[in-house]
Parts: sequence; structure tokens; C-alpha cells
Amino acid sequence: MRALVLALRPVVLAVAVAALSAAGAAIAPPASAVTVGIGDQKPATFSDPRFTALGIHYSRYTVGWDALTSDWQTAELVAWLDQARSAHVDPLISFGHSRTPGERRTLPSPERFRYEFRRFRAMFPWVKTFATWNEANLCGEPTCNRPELVAGYYNAIRSECPSCKILAAEVLDMPNMTSWVKRFRRKARVEPKYWGLHNYLDVNRIRDVGTRRMLKATPPRSFIWLTETGGIVARRNRSTTAGFAESTVHAAVATRWLFDRLVPLSGRIQRVYLYHWSSSTGHDTWDSALVNSLGKARPALAVVKRVVTAQNAKR
Repeated sequence: MRALVLALRPVVLAVAVAALSAAGAAIAPPASAVTVGIGDQKPATFSDPRFTALGIHYSRYTVGWDALTSDWQTAELVAWLDQARSAHVDPLISFGHSRTPGERRTLPSPERFRYEFRRFRAMFPWVKTFATWNEANLCGEPTCNRPELVAGYYNAIRSECPSCKILAAEVLDMPNMTSWVKRFRRKARVEPKYWGLHNYLDVNRIRDVGTRRMLKATPPRSFIWLTETGGIVARRNRSTTAGFAESTVHAAVATRWLFDRLVPLSGRIQRVYLYHWSSSTGHDTWDSALVNSLGKARPALAVVKRVVTAQNAKR
């Protein structure tokens, strides 16, 4: 596979350069209506005039399951949510591993998770959209081999807020994805209506294998949200998931592939949250940002702008 991908790189990049250099070149809008959001941990995103001009009203924020036990995490969360609310942005809150020092691999019982969720709801009753666990099938996560436990978390928060939109879990398009989802579904009390997918492999390898597998692994009446996706500019996190280029040109090509080919695979793909808006230092361990650390827009932002403009015109 790696040899094949490497062989394809010159062709893909040549197409990319031609497409991006064509003045005013239009992107084919997705066949199905899709809602576009941004995932970024920085509240400054909402005050960027370019973000405001896009008219995006959805954003995703990841938070440790025990964030409210920590003053500094609570302060970060409050700052982000306050800015989102002021910008009329509807947040998707994605729970995940603890950020408390020494507790990263500690998993709560479903009852403890319920208790922390209840505290969250009491503090932020206006937030109505949640993902049960971020990248739950990634084996860097303590939930990698615990889909039944994550299903217990889903059952708990669903019972606490039946009117909320609750994603069963957010999974990566990795080889263990299908078996993980199947085990989760057996433990969930009801079939989840919403699932999150991070299809970085499909997007950056210019393929559709993982996205199709996710559509097949989940019920036909459920919806898939691509809650974290985007073209990679650079990775400095020792990731072993290789086999694709990394550059601003590649990121634009990958973003085009996402909207032109992956989103139209199914009307069940309801939302796309691009990660992330801006690079903070230029040396991020993961950089798929639409704006660089100097505040300059990258080519992928033009792709997103054309998609959002086309979608807004349909409404």
C-alpha cells in the first residue's frame, strides 16, 4: 500500500497544482446537503473575521471526562464556551481521556461518568450536543479495548439528557473500527442515532475505504458526523500512520477529496467538522489548520469557503 501511495503522489500533486492555480476554479458542491463546522480548542477562532465571514455556526471542543474537577480545565472550558455563545456558535462537546496529571489512563465507572456529565449539564444547560468519547478505538486511548464500557457511558448520558443529540462515540477509520463498533452496539440499550467518524486515513490517502466501512457498520437510519477531519500539513507526533504527503498543497487536495467524493457517498453524512482553524506556533505536533501561525490563509481555506458558499446558497 505504501509503495502504491508513494507512486501516486506525483500525479496527485500535479493535479492539485493545476486545480489550485486555475483562477476562480470552482469546486463541485457535495451531492447531499452537509453542515460544516470547525474543531479548534482556541476561543480566538470565533473572533477571526475570516471565520465570521464564512457564516459557520458549529464548532467542536474536546474535554476530559473529569474536567470540572480541575480549576484550570474549567476555566479553559468556560472561556471557550463563552466565546462560542457570543459568536452564536453551537458547540459539540466531545468527552475523552483525563487531562489531570497522572490520570490519563484512568477510566471512570458509568456511574461516575454520569455524575460528571450531570455536573456539566448543571453548569452549561444550554449545551445540547455531545460525543461520548473522542477516538475511542485508538489504542493510545484507554478505551481501545473497552467498547462495552464506552457504551455504558453512552447509556448514562443518554438517560440524563434524552432531548440532547448524543453521538455514540467518535472512532478513527482504522482496521479495528468495525469490530469496535459492533461490540459497542451490542452493549448499547438502544441503537444510537448519531456516530462520529475521524476519517483522516481516507481523506489523506485519497480513498474511501474507511468511510464506506463505517456506513456499513452502523444502522442505515443513523447519521454519521465527520467530527474531526482535514488535510494534513505536518505531523510531528511520532504517528505510525504514514503513506501520504504532508504539505499545504496536499491538504487542499485532501480537503477537495473530502467534499467532492467522501461527503456525497451517503445522505447519512450530515456534518463535517474540519480540524483545525489555526496553527498556534508553526511547530504543532499535528497541523491540519486552515490558517498558519502567522495568520495567513492556506489553500484549503479557499476550498472550504467555496463549499460553505455553495451550501449556504441552497438554504
